[in-house]
Amino acid sequence: MPENKPLSHIFGGGVSESTIDPVVLVAMLIAILLIFVLPRRYILVPVLCAIFLVPAGQSVHAVGVHWFVSRIIVIAGLVRAAAGKSLIPDWLNSIDRAFIGCVLCEAIAFTLLYRQAGALIYQCGFLIDALGAYLLVRFLLQDEPSIELSLKWMALIVLCVAVCMVFEQMTVQNPFGLIGGKLVPDIREGRVRAQGPFHHALTAGTFAATLVPLFFLLWKNTRTRFVAILGLLGCTAMTICSQSSTPLLSYAASFVGICFWPLRKSMRALRWGILVALLGLALVMKAPVWFLIARVDIVDGSSAYHRALLVDQFIRHFGDWWLMGTKDAGTWGWDLWDVQNQYVDVGETGGVLALILFVLMIAFAFSRIGKARRKMTSKQQEWYFWFLGCALVSNLVAFFGVNYSDQLKVSWFVLLAMISAAAAPALSVDSSQEPQLEEQAFSMLQEPDPANSPSVLV
Repeated sequence: MPENKPLSHIFGGGVSESTIDPVVLVAMLIAILLIFVLPRRYILVPVLCAIFLVPAGQSVHAVGVHWFVSRIIVIAGLVRAAAGKSLIPDWLNSIDRAFIGCVLCEAIAFTLLYRQAGALIYQCGFLIDALGAYLLVRFLLQDEPSIELSLKWMALIVLCVAVCMVFEQMTVQNPFGLIGGKLVPDIREGRVRAQGPFHHALTAGTFAATLVPLFFLLWKNTRTRFVAILGLLGCTAMTICSQSSTPLLSYAASFVGICFWPLRKSMRALRWGILVALLGLALVMKAPVWFLIARVDIVDGSSAYHRALLVDQFIRHFGDWWLMGTKDAGTWGWDLWDVQNQYVDVGETGGVLALILFVLMIAFAFSRIGKARRKMTSKQQEWYFWFLGCALVSNLVAFFGVNYSDQLKVSWFVLLAMISAAAAPALSVDSSQEPQLEEQAFSMLQEPDPANSPSVLV
C-alpha cells in the first residue's frame, strides 16, 4: 500500500455526500416497505431483488459514514426477521460457527493491524455486509419451500441481468449505468466485458456460473422446470458476456460435478486420487504445483500467471501474514495488491486462523451434504444434495480467480444457508424416522398434488 495513499481511501472512504440515484432510492424504500408488510416466508423476495438488482456502490451518506443500499436492506431484514425472536439463533451448526469465527478473525485482525478509528468504522460496515447478511439469509432459508421460492426468484433475477448484459455487449452501454452503475463497460483485447449491476465482469460472471447446479435442482421438478430453464439460459448468457476465464471455469466445473454423479459412491477414492496426482506433479514439475493455475488461460488477456504468482508469493511470505494478516502484500510483486483469490484474501486479511476456519467451513459444508445424501434411499432425493455439492465445487473453483465482493458474496451466503437448511432435517433424526423425513422434506423433487400445492409468488 503506497504510503501517500489517503487513509480514507484505504478504509473505503470517498465523497462526503450521498451517491444514490433517485430510482434506486425509490426502489430501496419500496423494498424496505415490503420487508415489513409481507408474510415472513416472502421477506427474502424483496431482499434478493434489492441486493442483486441495485448497482453496487449506491450509498446514503449519514452520520459521517456511507450506508450502502445493501447494508440498509440487510439491517431492515434483520429487524423484521428477528422481530419477537432472539438475535442469537438456536440453530447454529458447525458451518455457522466456522463462518462467524472466520469473519470475526478478519474484523479483529484488520482493526489491530491498522489501529485507527477509521479501521474500526470500516470493519463495522464489513460485519454488516458479511455477518449481518449471512445471518439474514440463515433466518429466512430454513426449509424446503423457502429454498424453492428463493431459487425461483434468483432465476428471474439472473434472466433480467442477463438481458441487460447482452444489451451491454451489443451496444457497449450498460443499462444499469442509468441508475448508478458503470455506464461504459471495460474492453480487453477487443472484447466487451459486461458487468451489469456488479462492480466487475468477474463477479457478474461468477455469480451466474455458480448458480447453474441450483437451477438444475429446480429443473428436476416438473412444475418448476420452465423457471429453471430461464435461469440456466440467463446463467449461460451472463457467463459468456462477462468474457472472463474464472466464470467460464466455474461454469464448466458445475457441469463436470453433475457428470460425476455415477462416481458418487467412490468420492473418497477420487479425492485421494486427486491428492496423489498433485503430489506426483509436485515431484516432476520444475515450478511449484500451484503454477498449474498459470496454464489455465481461456479468454485472451486473462491474467492466469498473476493468479499463480499471487498464490506463490502468499506462500513464500507466510511469516508476514500468519498472525493477523498484512497490509503490505502490494510490495510482494507487480500488481499483487489486486488479490483476486478468495483463499489468499482471507489469509491476508485475517491471518492463518481465519484461513483455517474458512477451510473448515467448506469441509463442514461438504460433510453435511455427504451425510444427508447417504441417508436418502432414492436417487431423486440424492440428486437434491448432489446439486448442492456441485454448486459448492463451482464456488471452490471460482475462489482461485476472484475475490468475493459486491453482491457475489451474498450468493455464497445463500448457498451456505441452503446447505444448512436442506441437511438439517436429515441430520437431526434417527434411521427409524428417515422414510417419513424424506417424504416430507424433499417434495421439491417429486410431483406435487395440485390440490395441496402451496402457492408462491411466481
